[in-house]
Amino acid sequence: MRKGYNPYLLPPWIRKTRFYCKGIIIPISVFQLIRLLLIPTAGDFILLCVLAGLAFCLYKDII
Repeated sequence: MRKGYNPYLLPPWIRKTRFYCKGIIIPISVFQLIRLLLIPTAGDFILLCVLAGLAFCLYKDII
């Protein structure tokens, strides 16, 4: 097993995708939060939880 995580070992298209996802995940999450506050539904809440988990994983380099 490898000791550490090195993002430069990934293929270039995956690194680009992660870079762009990091840039758009927060605005999408904020929009979803505003939508949840205005019209709360179970689907909106689940989607916001998934987006928050994805943002956490992207910024902590888990994904």
